[in-house]
Amino acid sequence: MKENKYDEEQFFKKYSEMERSKKGLEGAGEWHELQKILPDFHDKKVLDLGCGYGWHCKYAANHGAASVLGIDISHKMLNIAKQKNKDEKTEYQCIAMEDLDFEEASFDVIISSLAFHYVKDFESLANNISKWLKQGGEFVFSVEHPVFTSYGTQDWYYDENGNILHFPVDNYYYEGKREAVFLGEKVIKYHRTLTTYLNTLPQKGFMLQHIIEPKPPQSMMHLEGMKDEMRRPMMLLLSFKKL
Repeated sequence: MKENKYDEEQFFKKYSEMERSKKGLEGAGEWHELQKILPDFHDKKVLDLGCGYGWHCKYAANHGAASVLGIDISHKMLNIAKQKNKDEKTEYQCIAMEDLDFEEASFDVIISSLAFHYVKDFESLANNISKWLKQGGEFVFSVEHPVFTSYGTQDWYYDENGNILHFPVDNYYYEGKREAVFLGEKVIKYHRTLTTYLNTLPQKGFMLQHIIEPKPPQSMMHLEGMKDEMRRPMMLLLSFKKL
């Protein structure tokens, strides 16, 4: 995540025009499923890795969290978070998640939304999360689906008239750096397989609780391009408990 594309003026302007930026959680296509697997936040110490605008931080605070720490590398993201999702129980800190250092068992809940595919070394991060989370604590996160990240470009194949033919899936087992195009800008992301996501965390002392490949909700099917999102998975939601 150290590339920090979100502090570039043009890219951030485009991001701010997305539905999830303008409408918050209700504008995020995966929220209707992610909400179902979030833990009870009451009296919990919560860490949000890659918190962005702070929507999930505010949700945790509103649902009884004792404290919430939102981490993001982007100053621009955090400026919006402090405006839109300010709360007396919530603190925001500008730092890359790879550079964090907490005492063992510092948090009851760790969450992350669509951030880990920017992280090069997922195993090291998983080691840290296991250290930071209390026994019995819960870890819930969303990432871009491995089918979506495998080829790299993250765009459809089109015919000569611009109609969608299919979505490319290639080099699936070759994990690592990809140069994607997001909001018309080149962005570096990191592809890893479903096996890596599912096997790494149990090796660090976690038990899988939920795995969801969210479909777009019916309430969003009227939006441009949303029906095509039924043709391939774009996101992956996972929840684990620390044993």
